[in-house]
Amino acid sequence: QVQFVESGGGLVQPGGSLRLSCAASGIIFKFYDMGWYRQAPGKQRELVATMSPAGSTNYGDAVKGRFTISRDNAKNTVYLQMSSLKSEDTAVYYCHTIMGNSNYWGQGTQVTVSS
Repeated sequence: QVQFVESGGGLVQPGGSLRLSCAASGIIFKFYDMGWYRQAPGKQRELVATMSPAGSTNYGDAVKGRFTISRDNAKNTVYLQMSSLKSEDTAVYYCHTIMGNSNYWGQGTQVTVSS
C-alpha cells in the first residue's frame, strides 16, 4: 500500500527557510510524478510544485522563484526547499502522487510563518 511520511514543517519567521521531506513506500517511486500541495485554513488545496521522473518541474504562481522541488529516487524521497517565506505560506503541506486513477496523499505537515 502506498504511504507517504512528510517531515520538516514547523514555525519560521518571515523571510526564513524550511525544507520539507516526503518519504514514500509501497510505490516504484522513480516511475511517478511527485508533488507538493498545500491547504490554508478556509481555503482550497492548491498546487505548490510537481516533479516528473525525468526532472521536469512545475510550480504554483505563488511560490515561483522562492520554492524548489527535488527528488532522490535512491531514497524514495521528494523534497521541497522553501525560502523567503511569507505569512501567506502558512498552511498544511501535503505530498501527492497519482497512480492510475487514484490520488495518494500524505498526512500533511504544518508550516507556520509568523514573527
